[in-house]
Amino acid sequence: MVNLINKTEPSPATRKTGLIRRLYDWVLHWADSPYGAIALFALSFAEASFFPIPPDVLLIALVLGKQNKAFRFALICTVASVLGASFGYGIGFRLWWSEPGVFSGIADWFFRHIPGFSHEIFYSVKRLYEKWNFWVVFTAGFTPIPFKVFTITAGSFNVSFPMMILASIISRAARFYLVAGMIWKWGEPIKGFIDKYFNWLALAFTVLLVGGFAVIKYVL
Repeated sequence: MVNLINKTEPSPATRKTGLIRRLYDWVLHWADSPYGAIALFALSFAEASFFPIPPDVLLIALVLGKQNKAFRFALICTVASVLGASFGYGIGFRLWWSEPGVFSGIADWFFRHIPGFSHEIFYSVKRLYEKWNFWVVFTAGFTPIPFKVFTITAGSFNVSFPMMILASIISRAARFYLVAGMIWKWGEPIKGFIDKYFNWLALAFTVLLVGGFAVIKYVL
């Protein structure tokens, strides 16, 4: 007889962690492919609307392999991510509600399967938009906060589309050009530093930038 006593099913959290790890490895393998730039575009687009792995991991790997194309890769990331943000906005605007106040089947699927989505976070983001508007999108676009949550929520609550696009362009360009620029300047030695401290660097930069605008507004 097969001994089933010591066999246990992995927990949902363990399965999700394993899935993310496999997706991460799958993303990185494109760096050694002739289709790396195409994969970077597709990943940047998808991450802004539904995919859980940020494009930075592939961007770093591609720039390490071809440092002379660092800013071209950053541009690809930026353009694709802003297009993805538009797509995410469209999901929220057109497909999120089956009727006013009632989530559609697509929305329920996002809540069940896409990391970063929950009903609590969704309504928390709505309150953030009501209070901070532009700065919500900018912070989400530059920091490790899941960008897709904010693009879809913006569409579902009919936040200003031009404002969201402007904030997305500024924040995504700042993020991707910063990463590409550091790899272009320092190469391999900076990779480990970025991998370890990128979240803190992004948050610190955002605090300084927002604080700078607040000071300017106060002075003027």
